[in-house]
Amino acid sequence: SDLPIAAGMSSSSALIVATFMAMAEANDLRAHPEYRRAIHTLEDLASYLGCVENGQAFRTLDGEAGAGTFGGSEDHVAILCSAAGRAMQYAFAPVRREGAYRLPSDHRFVVASSGVAAEKTGRARERYNRLSLMARHLLADWNRTTGRADDSLATAVQSSVDAPSRLRSIAERGASDFDGPSLVRRLDQFLLESVELVPAAGVALSHGHWTALGDLAERSQRAAEEWLGNQVAETVALPRLARELGARAASAFGAGFGGSVWALVPTSDAEEFTARWRERYAEEFPSTAKRSEFFVTQAGPAAYLFGEGR
Repeated sequence: SDLPIAAGMSSSSALIVATFMAMAEANDLRAHPEYRRAIHTLEDLASYLGCVENGQAFRTLDGEAGAGTFGGSEDHVAILCSAAGRAMQYAFAPVRREGAYRLPSDHRFVVASSGVAAEKTGRARERYNRLSLMARHLLADWNRTTGRADDSLATAVQSSVDAPSRLRSIAERGASDFDGPSLVRRLDQFLLESVELVPAAGVALSHGHWTALGDLAERSQRAAEEWLGNQVAETVALPRLARELGARAASAFGAGFGGSVWALVPTSDAEEFTARWRERYAEEFPSTAKRSEFFVTQAGPAAYLFGEGR
């Protein structure tokens, strides 16, 4: 792969997907009865491969140890269900497509790998998993309190008009492993990102409202910094610098604790913007910048096998 390693770009998920695709093709796994019972769509396959990585079971297919991180299938869905030139909007648990927005051909993404490794081992894995465990705790406590059996926070939030306020009351009382303020911040970030920002970003994209998209990305970035607490100085600075240099929108992405940042810019400005962004970053973080990488990309297609004519 030519992806920067441990840069929050889903290189491990890409390896799992690519390995599976090769094995499935060589062994005709799609014709296997067990495969056909459990996996019916690309979204199902993405969910299954997410379970391969995190160790959970998927329908009739049992899980094993996995990588030890409590992640979902977002990366795998992006790899398998993307469409060239489009921003895809998906909901999760279960995976379902909500929208596809054509990105104008006169814009490109510039991606900056900060040079701070987004490792998911040791202490970094504990911090990453803590955010996932807080969400799991909130859901479990919600189900105990309400007598429901919701399978995700999103389902819980959508169950009634007063569900968000009831969830906040549950979060405020805390738990043995998590204090109340931490749980409230985790819930608030989830509600802001999933209920408000993602749908609004789809509307902004569909109408080409760049100012609105930029504002939404900034709010998402601030919530990651202040409520998730999963950003480092470099991934805080990069979006700010991108916006100062004229990017339509910019934000860190991935699991945090290092990793990368994207910026959306007009194609005609992409090369000059990239050079200036790199220079400004090196001025603020001269040591880390030596390990950074910057590149320009379009919204690419999903993973495919050579010979499929795509």
